[in-house]
Amino acid sequence: MPKFGCQYVAAYWDVKIGEIVLCDAVDISIAVATEKGLMTPIIRNADQKTISAISSEVKELASKARAGKLAPNEFQGGTFSISNLGMFPVDHFCAIINPPQAGILAVGRGNKVVEPVIGSDGTQKPAVVTKMNLTLSADHRVFEGKVAGAFLSALRSNFSDIRRLLL
Repeated sequence: MPKFGCQYVAAYWDVKIGEIVLCDAVDISIAVATEKGLMTPIIRNADQKTISAISSEVKELASKARAGKLAPNEFQGGTFSISNLGMFPVDHFCAIINPPQAGILAVGRGNKVVEPVIGSDGTQKPAVVTKMNLTLSADHRVFEGKVAGAFLSALRSNFSDIRRLLL
């Protein structure tokens, strides 16, 4: 999993002590719609897994969530959430943070657009590319706009060069 260089994305605001608590693990909650409502199974230590391992785990946990078979440790906790409405098809939306987490990334559908791309010969040519909208909701007590911007910038860099995701 690519490193985003933003430690505060894996943190939360502790209301009792009025301070930021940094988390040792990057545990990503994935929003899953079920018959009984929204469930958020967790990909534990996501920063230490490959994209294919995360994909397999998301499919397995989503299936368990829809069947009502998630164990409490599979949906309690998490340091950050991802919500995807692109399949409905929704281009962009604002997701609501799941307390005590400090952020959630809203993922819209991929849309094909034409834009200039530099070819292997070094010349710029029009090409059809897929683009999607990402919207970050962040608790500014934990990470301010500069950190949120750095996170989104790192995320964009990682997705703009697929090779970075495979490392």
